[in-house]
Amino acid sequence: MGMEMKLNLKMAQKLVMTPMLQQAIKLLPLARLELAQLVQQEIIENPVLEEVLDDIDDENLDELPDSDLEDPDAESSEGETDTEEHIPEEEPLDLNSDSSSELPDSTNDAGNETNVLDQEIDWDNYIQSNLDHGSSVDNFVEKPSIEATYKTDPSLVDHLFWQLNLAVDSETDKFIGSCIIWNIQNDGYLNLDWQELVSICNAPEEDVARVLSVIQGFEPTGVAARSLKECLLLQAKVDTPDDPLVETLIQDYLERLEERNYPKIASELKIGITQLLETIEKIREFSPKPGNQFSSDNIDYVVPDITVVKTEDGYDLALNDEGVPNIRINPYYHSLLKSTSESQTKEYLENKYRSAMWLIKSIDQRRQTIYKVGKSIVKQQTEFLDHGLSYLKPMVLKDVARDIEMHESTVSRITTNKFIDTPQGIFELKFFFHSGIKSFIGSDMSSIRVKNMIKEVIQNEDPAKPFTDDEMVKELMRKNAKIARRTVTKYRKELNIPPASKRKKLY
Repeated sequence: MGMEMKLNLKMAQKLVMTPMLQQAIKLLPLARLELAQLVQQEIIENPVLEEVLDDIDDENLDELPDSDLEDPDAESSEGETDTEEHIPEEEPLDLNSDSSSELPDSTNDAGNETNVLDQEIDWDNYIQSNLDHGSSVDNFVEKPSIEATYKTDPSLVDHLFWQLNLAVDSETDKFIGSCIIWNIQNDGYLNLDWQELVSICNAPEEDVARVLSVIQGFEPTGVAARSLKECLLLQAKVDTPDDPLVETLIQDYLERLEERNYPKIASELKIGITQLLETIEKIREFSPKPGNQFSSDNIDYVVPDITVVKTEDGYDLALNDEGVPNIRINPYYHSLLKSTSESQTKEYLENKYRSAMWLIKSIDQRRQTIYKVGKSIVKQQTEFLDHGLSYLKPMVLKDVARDIEMHESTVSRITTNKFIDTPQGIFELKFFFHSGIKSFIGSDMSSIRVKNMIKEVIQNEDPAKPFTDDEMVKELMRKNAKIARRTVTKYRKELNIPPASKRKKLY
């Protein structure tokens, strides 16, 4: 069989991802903060790009009046002749008033008139005390920056080290204590095997046990515990030292308390149900994670990308571009690109100019897509905006994609990490895309609406006889929701609602 090479021409149509299209797709799922960081990085790397500031730039100097562009030297030279006109005359000294009679006779002498005036005017009150009178460089003391004056809350590790330095004197004990503290997790637990802890401390077991006992007596109570039982026991020894029943329940009956078989536990301990329930309430006041009170996690506030505005004609949208730099092509490099004749310079500027234009167009395309998607959501969820969660309609990506004539993948990307401010609250755009459930009246019902109905049913149930999942199906049927028991169980678990046996109030 012979082999040969041939060269053929063939015409075909195929989708090619251009660099501009790749960049536009990359910008779609970015949050506003991520977009701002990307734009700042591009401004640093691309000299053709520049940020448009609100201040007056060089192009607006021509629009200023001539008086604002006068030579400052000329202004200063004329200032000597106009000095007397600008002297403040709020409190002129009247030498002809009655108070002038109290002046000594030497005021009539021209040579002594200045000295008398200096004595009469209270310069300390006339000159503001907050004015900078100037000082030498040797006496200058640099003040701390504003960042250095911020108040920072101590972390759990800092708080424990502060107590360790006060509790122990030996350098060996401080070293063992530091090894223990650095292995304590943010929730306050010491999740280390005993032999592993001894190996890390590189000390005898009795010394490690002694320092660990000291640390377990620190605040917050229950810190450095290796299990939930030990954590609760440490808190019981401090908070309820006179109630041995608390320690007994934690030590021997902690796992059985979850089963809520209180009559059997009371009979074994030979106490009444009332006393048992009172002791259990004391245990519930203990903190299962004592380190959480020193959590340094900052609260992240959601800033919406779209704001829904109620108008006379319905609802309108306003895009929020706060924080995203407003960029443009630098006029200098734009003119340099037209005038330069050097090949390397021209090629470099063309590439940077093309990259800058792609970025500007991609950001504008991203804004338009966000507006179209938000407008489509508002149009389809008008009843939700008017009346609340109970009127939320089921909607999928395909519905919005068909409405704005875009692909579902584009809608999926643009709704990632984007938030909308509505009259019913701030929601992520992904919140509005969920499946529907058939109802008895024929129309589909939103799954989020069904979850809200489950919460309402549980809130209104009898605590002594809560609804089971089968009974909840019947309750939802009365609300025109056609739903299976396994779906009720699924939604209940997603809402972190315990089953009926756990919700039942026994006493």
